[in-house]
Amino acid sequence: MGKGKFGGFPGGANMNNMLKQAQKMQADMAKAQSDIEEKVIESSSGGGMVSVKANGKKEILEISIKPEVVDPDDIEMLQDLIVAAVNDVLKQVEAITQQEMGKITGGLNIPGLI
Repeated sequence: MGKGKFGGFPGGANMNNMLKQAQKMQADMAKAQSDIEEKVIESSSGGGMVSVKANGKKEILEISIKPEVVDPDDIEMLQDLIVAAVNDVLKQVEAITQQEMGKITGGLNIPGLI
């Protein structure tokens, strides 16, 4: 029985290649995550009456409310518009993250990877 190149394990070269590929994927993912975190995504509700901006870290950067939507007798509507815009912008951030990471992982669904 001859020894392979990787500590006596057959296919040592393949193991080394897999390790290099995993390291490259990890570096690519870190770069993509950094790029995503710098993005600013915007969403609105109520026909643009309420708009929300968030970054790729899922941090809300800005909420804009048009004065004509502010009705002291209908605060619930304003609250609903804010919630709708915030939820939508966060869904967009998640979708962008999944899309960009999917390009790197080739669609692999590895829990905890993203």
